[in-house]
Amino acid sequence: MGSSGTRAAEQTSGQGTAARFGAVFAIVAAGVAMSNLDVFIVNVALPQIGGHFAGASLASLSWILNAYAVVFAALLVPAGGLADRAGAKRAYLLGIAVFTLASVGCALAPGVWWLVGARVVQAAGGAMLIPSSLGLLLAAAPPERRVSAVRGWTAISGLAAALGPVAGGLLTQLDWRWIFLVNVPVGAAALIAGRRLLPGTAARRDAGRPDLLGAALLTAGIAALALGVVKTESWSGIEVTGALLAAAVLVAWFLLRSARHPSPVLPLGLFRVPAFSPASLANVLFAVAFAAMLLSCVLWCQDVWEWSALRTGLAITPGPLMVPALAVGGAPLARRAGAGPLAAAGCAVFAAGIGWWAWRMADGYAAGMLPGMLLTGVGVGLTLPTLIGAAVAALPPANFSTGSAVVTMARQVGTVIGVAALIAVLGRDGDGDYDTAWLMTAVVTAAAGVACLFIRRTGRRSG
Repeated sequence: MGSSGTRAAEQTSGQGTAARFGAVFAIVAAGVAMSNLDVFIVNVALPQIGGHFAGASLASLSWILNAYAVVFAALLVPAGGLADRAGAKRAYLLGIAVFTLASVGCALAPGVWWLVGARVVQAAGGAMLIPSSLGLLLAAAPPERRVSAVRGWTAISGLAAALGPVAGGLLTQLDWRWIFLVNVPVGAAALIAGRRLLPGTAARRDAGRPDLLGAALLTAGIAALALGVVKTESWSGIEVTGALLAAAVLVAWFLLRSARHPSPVLPLGLFRVPAFSPASLANVLFAVAFAAMLLSCVLWCQDVWEWSALRTGLAITPGPLMVPALAVGGAPLARRAGAGPLAAAGCAVFAAGIGWWAWRMADGYAAGMLPGMLLTGVGVGLTLPTLIGAAVAALPPANFSTGSAVVTMARQVGTVIGVAALIAVLGRDGDGDYDTAWLMTAVVTAAAGVACLFIRRTGRRSG
C-alpha cells in the first residue's frame, strides 16, 4: 500500500492543484480581459457615442479614451503598492467591484463629460486589478507552471485586442451603452467566484505608503499635455503654450518628487539599468504610433467610408489576430537576434503598413486597408512583446512587478499622446488630412525603431 498509496495521494493532490490553478486563471482572465477589451471596444464605438450626444466634437470625445489612459497610467504603480499592503486578493476584488460599478455609470451617462468622469473611475478599478492579478496567478501556480502562467496572462491582452473590435461592433449594433453593460455580468461572476476560490495572499505591513500626491501630479501633467496638443487648432497660441508649460512644470515636479519619495510612482533608479531605459522609451514611442494607427483606422472606416461599427470591427480584426501567435513565436527570434534588432524590425514592418495606407487606402479594403492592417499586426506582434520582455528581463527579480508596472504606465502615457496628436492633426471634427496623420505616425514609429537599436543584450534572455 505504501508506495502505491503515496503515488495515488500525490496524483490526487496534483489534480487538485491543477483544478485550483485553472479556476484562479479563469477568474483572473475575466478581470484582465474585461479591462483590456474595454479599450478596443470604446475605440470602435466612439463615432456612435458622438452621434448620440449631439454637438460633441471629436476633441471632446477623445477624452473618453484619454481620461481612462491618463488615470490608469498614474495609478498603476500606487495600486501595486496597495496590493502589497492589503493583499492581492483584496485588491483584485476591490478593483473588479469598482470597474463593474463604473461600467454601469458609463452606460447611464447623460452626457459626454459624465461619461468621461465614469471612465476615470473605471480606470481606477482597472489600475487596482491589473497589478494584483499577476500576483494571484503566481501564488496559485506550481513552480514548474509559473512561466507558462505569465505567458498565458500576457496572451489575454492580445486576445482582447483581437476580439475587441468585433465585440464592439456587435454590441454597438444594439446600442453603444452595451459596450459597458456587458462588463456587469462578467464582473459579478468574477466577484462571486473570486471570494470563494482565489487564494489569500499575505499583506506586506512593511510596504511603503504609495505616493498619492505624485500620482496626482503625473495625472495632471499628462492631462495638461494632452489638452494642449488636442486644442492646438481651436485655442489661441497663448492658451496652448500655457497648457504645455503647465504640463512641463507638473511633470518636472513629479520627477523631483519621485527622486525623493521612499515609495515613488516612478522609481527612477530603474532607468539606470542599461537595457531598461531604451526599451521604455521605445515602448512610449511605439504606443504613440499604435494609438494613432488604431483610432485613425476606425475614423476612416466610419467617417470616410461610412461603414457601420460592426463592419469596422471586422475590418480591423485581421491585424490584432496576428499578435498572439507572433508574441509566442517571436521569443526564439529574440534569443537569437537580440531584442533590439527584432523590435526594430517590427517597427519597420509597422511603418510599412502605415505607408501602405498613405499610398493605397483610397483603393478600397482589399487593396488598401487589409494589406496595411496585416503589416501593422505583424509589426505589433514582433515589437510590443519584445519591448516588454526586454525591459523586464533587464531587471533583477525583486523589481519584476514594479518594472512591469512602469512599462505598462509608459505604454498608457504613449496612448494618451498618440490619441491627442491624431486629433490635433485631423481637427476637432475628424475631417483633416489623413495622409499627414499617417506620416506623423510613421515618423514616430521610426523614432521608436531607432530607440530599439540602443537596447543592449543582457546576461539573461529577454525572450
